[in-house]
Amino acid sequence: MSQIARPILKIREVIKNLKLDARTEKVPQAVLKRFVHCVDNITDIRLESLVDYPLPYVLLVGFLAILSGANTWVEMNTFTEAYKKKLNGILPNYKEIGIPSHDTYRRVFGIVDPQELQKAVTAFLVSEVEQMKKALGINEKGPEQYCIDGKEEKGTGRKYNTPEKIRNLQTLHCYNTSNGICLYNIPINKKTNEIPTAQELLKEMELKNCIVTFDAMNTQRDTVAIIKESHGDYVGGLKGNHETLHNEVAKYFTEEKLKYIERKGKNYRMTTEKAHNQIEKRSYYMTTDVKWFKEIDQWANLKAFICYDLETENLVTGKKTKERRYYIASPTDIELCADAIRGHWGVENQLHWHLDYTFEEDDNTTMDKNAFNNFSILSKMALTLLKLIQPAYKHKIGLKSIRKDFGWDLTKQLIMMLSLLDEDMIAEAMQKPVSKKK
Repeated sequence: MSQIARPILKIREVIKNLKLDARTEKVPQAVLKRFVHCVDNITDIRLESLVDYPLPYVLLVGFLAILSGANTWVEMNTFTEAYKKKLNGILPNYKEIGIPSHDTYRRVFGIVDPQELQKAVTAFLVSEVEQMKKALGINEKGPEQYCIDGKEEKGTGRKYNTPEKIRNLQTLHCYNTSNGICLYNIPINKKTNEIPTAQELLKEMELKNCIVTFDAMNTQRDTVAIIKESHGDYVGGLKGNHETLHNEVAKYFTEEKLKYIERKGKNYRMTTEKAHNQIEKRSYYMTTDVKWFKEIDQWANLKAFICYDLETENLVTGKKTKERRYYIASPTDIELCADAIRGHWGVENQLHWHLDYTFEEDDNTTMDKNAFNNFSILSKMALTLLKLIQPAYKHKIGLKSIRKDFGWDLTKQLIMMLSLLDEDMIAEAMQKPVSKKK
């Protein structure tokens, strides 16, 4: 089986060397119109006679505000005030509508069904990425990776007009690391509800030619059965929540067994890299000898056990650490499983970390959970697009700084971003020679 397809990395690499000409000082409208079209059918429960701001308008302006650094409803309103003259030349089909207050933004975001918005945003992003791959000539083969993981929204545990503390909002994410898109954003009431929520989600998904990865919490018999039923593969972590399985696998991987697997080489992979002032050595050991496990029939399509060792050495302090983890897997390709285990951290490093740092989500104290979820969905959309265009900058720059660039000069940055999403402009740029640095 081939390794996991990651076209997002190739897109970024091609964009890095792509020279796009700004053919106009006006913002290209095609991509914005495609977004408006995607959200145009979202249910609006407001009385039509009392609507001052059409729903697609509020969502589009709200998204542009988030893209430009807005992390709160007040900042969203401040952005609209600052750009009230320019917005009429940027927004498709909207002229002289006015400026929603921060309360209007919050109320409108609060009445939108998050599942409808997520569906529309996902459809938009998947379509845009597919068009980019086609325009750039990228056709990667191999399975896509879907990471299932939950996130706690730390600023949401409050109630109106009372000091009473409530549990922070928990959100289950399904993150496509291959294309860099958060496919699903599902609120859950309690952390323990993550398991059935994930199972219901997986039942609705088409998993053929996909590998699903998850932590120990979601390593459940019913979960892997659902994945098999949907013709997908899986790699799941093991911990004490399945004590028998975890202990039996740990006992199997003796030091002698690990040395034997390493010596044979077929089911062994080792990588070494330098990152953040430390050397990281990753060793993966796989066995397809699983019939000895007495409960093997209870785990659908279980074909391999994996032992994963992570050794680090800090180049400044000299401190060394070693961590060992165990996994179950349906694929029997060590390269694929190693990529999947490493790739699963993408949901933390490429999604959750950016939501907390780049978008300051943990500081968002919105008590309306519906409004918070919709704000978060548009933040994830902005994250996907910001990561896509990041290589176009000729100097190293973080996503938080790119958001500032949008806030300082929205028109210029939108022209660049939308040009990279416009298949005609990409096609034109691909036929031009790339300027070489002297």
